[in-house]
Amino acid sequence: MAGTSESEGDSDHRIDDGEEVVVSLDSTAVEVDLNHCKLRSCSRLHVLSAVENLCLRWNLLTKIEGLHMLTTLRELELYDNQITNIENLDTLVNLEILDISFNRIRVIEGLDKLQNLKKLFLISNKISKIENLDKLTRLEMLELGDNRIRVIENLDDLTSLTSLFLGKNKITNITNLDKLQKLKVISLQSNRLECVSGLSALQCLEELYLSHNGISNITGLDNSLQLTTLDMAGNRINQILNVQHLTNLEEFWFNDNNVTDWKDVEQLKGASKLGTVYLQNNPLASDPQYRKKIMLTLPQLTQIDATMCR
Repeated sequence: MAGTSESEGDSDHRIDDGEEVVVSLDSTAVEVDLNHCKLRSCSRLHVLSAVENLCLRWNLLTKIEGLHMLTTLRELELYDNQITNIENLDTLVNLEILDISFNRIRVIEGLDKLQNLKKLFLISNKISKIENLDKLTRLEMLELGDNRIRVIENLDDLTSLTSLFLGKNKITNITNLDKLQKLKVISLQSNRLECVSGLSALQCLEELYLSHNGISNITGLDNSLQLTTLDMAGNRINQILNVQHLTNLEEFWFNDNNVTDWKDVEQLKGASKLGTVYLQNNPLASDPQYRKKIMLTLPQLTQIDATMCR
């Protein structure tokens, strides 16, 4: 990302942390990269009068401050700092992408004025509740993976949402998604799910990631006719059932389950576009003719597990 400058001139400004010059800035830059600069404060960035993309990854920031003058911002990255609160963002009304992943945030707040926001990343914080997002009606992607969330809730107003990522939380049930009619991608990997439900209203769903849960049966996909990717790897499933109607499948991830019967693979015969199947670490994968049998049943495949077929 261009925009930082080490040269001196009328438009050049320096950030000094009190001990040494950290970096020089071009006040006319549209894209500014201040990653890995050991910044402890961003209070002197007001000189960036034209900035649209600002990267502040991998610094030592403990709070969001000094950005209120940067009203031209469209993308702000604060990934991997030490920030504890979402604050002082009200004036950034043109912001479309905000990434505050890998920080120390416990509460989702301070976002009401960011009504043009399209992508919000809050991965790997300490968030226990989905809340205070109802004003973000243009949001298309929400990433809350690796937090402490137990319940899917308070998303009804996010009707523009197409991608929802909630992997590596503590969620036990798929709930409160009926209003999100535009959802195409849902990731709930590494949660505490024991069954699949709550998806019947989501008829635009194309990608569903449910690996590494405690699911024992394939259910709840009757209306998921547009699915192109189904990931149920690392569960406790004994049979491949209730997928024969998923004729648009292109990828089927089912490794690390308990499938023993080769007849189960025939459930996928109707998926003419199916290119990739993962079945390794199921009991049937110990068959010496494993790959050959899969190809005889599903000759359209281009990849079995991690190996290409042709």
